[in-house]
Amino acid sequence: MEIRYAHHPEDFKTYTTEKMRQEFLIPAVMVPGSIKLVYSHVDRIIAGGAVPVEPIDLVAGKEMGVSFFLERRELGIINVGPRGIVSLDGTDYILDKTDGLYVGMGVKEIRFSSVDPANPARFYLNSTPAHHAYPTTKILRSDIVPVALGSNLQGNERKIYKYIHPQGAKSCQLVMGMTELAPGSMWNTMPTHTHERRMEVYFYFDLPTDAAVFHMMGQPQETRHIVLRNEEAVISPSWSIHSGVGTVNYTFIWGMAGENQTFDDMDHIPMSALK
Repeated sequence: MEIRYAHHPEDFKTYTTEKMRQEFLIPAVMVPGSIKLVYSHVDRIIAGGAVPVEPIDLVAGKEMGVSFFLERRELGIINVGPRGIVSLDGTDYILDKTDGLYVGMGVKEIRFSSVDPANPARFYLNSTPAHHAYPTTKILRSDIVPVALGSNLQGNERKIYKYIHPQGAKSCQLVMGMTELAPGSMWNTMPTHTHERRMEVYFYFDLPTDAAVFHMMGQPQETRHIVLRNEEAVISPSWSIHSGVGTVNYTFIWGMAGENQTFDDMDHIPMSALK
């Protein structure tokens, strides 16, 4: 498990492109045959991926200081690949592409496997500290009524699918969902915002190999960008905007941790204030 530390916005202003990528980019999230995890000290979220060519277990490393991964945590999972199986203390949950699973605190044994090992599942993971054991909940993409936002004229027509949230699969602090851009739309989360009370991680997927997303970061008056490609993620601190524009339409998973779970608790930034 890789450790990433928190950053002050004044320090961020001095970062080179390479320094930004080292601190905030999570490259190659999906590694065949393994589980890749990044532990961020920004609200202590863990983000990563599992690609089980053979069954693999999610275990707690020494970085966590506990006897099992969900001893004091909760976990959100969304499969972005072929059909896979998540086994929780011996109970199997089958996830098709874009189906999700909330796993509550206290589950001891977590195993990932693929229905077809030649075409393995690709599980994206977010985990946050927890104080209460909410029930494990399977979330079918087909059961979610999406929220439609944006327009084709603005290049930001998109659908928001909420997976883990107070009106859906309940959690202690993890909020997780997916945004799907319509063909011809390239902008996400624009007009943009910050939320001082929550951080966020974006995971971009279903991008062609020759495509890219320019993910916007930084304080509104001094913005920067990181170039991301397929199946890469980016850590966004609470003081930073988080939006992006791609060379084609794409889909991304967002996961949030912090002070509250109110989806609309955002500090909107007028376009005239961006620099």
